[in-house]
This record gives sequence, structure tokens and C-alpha cells, in this order.
Amino acid sequence: MGTPIAVLVRNKDHRSQDYGEIAVAYRPSHADATYDMKYGVRAIAGGGRSSARETIGRVAAGAIAKKILAQIAGTEILAYVSQVKDVTASGVDHATFTMEDVEGNIARCPDQASADAMIEAIDKVRVKGDSCGGVVTCIVRGCPRGLGAPVFDKLEADLAKAMLSLPATKGFEVGSGFDGVNTTGSEHNDEFYMDPKTGIRTRTNRSGGIQGGISNGEIIELKIAFKPTSTITQPQNTVNRDGVDVELKAKGRHDPCVVPRAVPMVESMVALVLVDHLMMQYAQCNLLGREDYSDLVQGQMPTLYDPAFIGGDGSSGGEMSTKDMSAAFSED
Repeated sequence: MGTPIAVLVRNKDHRSQDYGEIAVAYRPSHADATYDMKYGVRAIAGGGRSSARETIGRVAAGAIAKKILAQIAGTEILAYVSQVKDVTASGVDHATFTMEDVEGNIARCPDQASADAMIEAIDKVRVKGDSCGGVVTCIVRGCPRGLGAPVFDKLEADLAKAMLSLPATKGFEVGSGFDGVNTTGSEHNDEFYMDPKTGIRTRTNRSGGIQGGISNGEIIELKIAFKPTSTITQPQNTVNRDGVDVELKAKGRHDPCVVPRAVPMVESMVALVLVDHLMMQYAQCNLLGREDYSDLVQGQMPTLYDPAFIGGDGSSGGEMSTKDMSAAFSED
């Protein structure tokens, strides 16, 4: 319809009573304390904007962004859990794995053997009332070439901001990331070659599909690190709102590992960034060189400015007359 899309999700499974201790004592490494430092008030039951619950809006918007990217460019965005604690996934082919592979187990790892080891690692910390972190890897297949801009609007810069805006994120890598510092230029450079079907390609992809802040058409490869969940049931030393040293032992339902839940969040934020850059690319590259600028200058309703339509009877140009439009949309 062209009107803003609104999504309302009601939480019918909240348990505010589980947050009694947290209401007065700050959870170590949680946003409780810093929110009080900044605002002097915070959402006690469930964390408010510091809770991953807020990401449901991002995922809803990301679903629409994915459809746009798929329709216009055939772009596919897939994320999966590539590490939990010290367990790293193996045997995942970024060119061929599917969403069905990711959703085939609760760890959201395409390799079943790796997933089993991840689940075991999570269970070990869960039974101790503890938590663990991990890494989500996201790949983008079929990204249009030329997305991104030099200096301040580099594609990886916007992707990094989007990823690090997600709850519990502590690190971001693109391509070789920090491992690239262990190589030389001759080892790290992605050599170009001409593919008879797709044109210019790179033989390797250490750049992660982005060079100079601009997409080059190769698979975009990202890694996002998530810290262990702050809320654990083990006793911890902390401070309450009165500045008194206390011991905190959280109650209620808290994930021992947030990483599997983060997979759709990561995909959605990547999709939103790519749609933004696709729109900016179109705006920049389709402004000049046009023969007809009337729709940009005058607007999208030719009946309001084009002499061929003004005062017409609806028969010119396939436009509906005001009278016919009024009749067609009349409540009667």
C-alpha cells in the first residue's frame, strides 16, 4: 500500500517475579549499572532495551529486506553458529550450505558433529549455573557489486556498526579478520581472473567480499563474537542501588548461551544494511544520464502537472479520472 509497515508483538509469557533480586542489585557485566549511570532509571523486568527481546523488530524488518534483496539481485543471506566456547565448527562449505542445514539442530550449526559437541559444551556450563559465549558466521551470496562508499560509508563499517548494535556482541571480523595480520601481502592478496560467465572474479576470498569498503561480488563473510550471558544462577559479588556490597544469585529463565538465538538477528541486520546500500547505490548511479527527469522534479502524479493529463477525462495515458476514481473508491 505504501504506508509504513507496523508490527506488534505481545509478550504473553513474561515472569516479572523472577527479577526480584535483580531489581535492586546490578548484574555483573550487564547493562543494569550503565543504564542507571546514564538515565537514573532502568527497566527491571526483562532488561528493557538491553534485552534481546528488542531484536524482534529487527528480525521482522529484516525479513522484508531479505525479500527485496532476493527479488532484485537474487541475494541470499545465511548465518550459522561457528563456535561455542572452545568448540569450533568444521566441514561447513560457504558456497553450498543451506538454511535447512542450519535449522537441522538446536545449535544452528550446519555440521551435525560440530553441533553435537556445541550442545554438550552448553550443557556442561548450564548444569553449573554458568554460561558461555561463541561466534556467529554470516555469509552473503550474490551481493551486487559496487555497494558501499569510500571513507565514512564503507560497507564493512556499516555492517560492523549494525552487528555491534546487537545485544552481547563484543567482536566483528570481515574476511580474514585478525588472522590476516599473520600473513604477508603476497599471501593475503586475492588475485583477480576473468570468468567467461561472470566476468572479473578473485581466486581466493581473504577480503571477505569487500575491498576498499565496496562489495566486489564475491561471497561476503562476517564473524561476530558474542560474550557469555551476564545473568547466571551462580552467586556473584556485586553492588546494589544503595552502594552496598551484596551477593547476587539470579533466578528465572536465562539462556546459558545466546549464540544460537543470535543467528536470525545477525541475518536481519545484514539484510537491512545491504538494502540501505542498494538504495543509496541506485540513488547515486541513476540520478544523472536520464532523458526524463519529470518524475523527480514534479512528482509521481502526472495528472497534477503534465498538460497531457491535466483536466483530462481519464482516457489519456491510461489514467483514471478524478470522477471515476471517486466512484471506484466510494464507500457506497
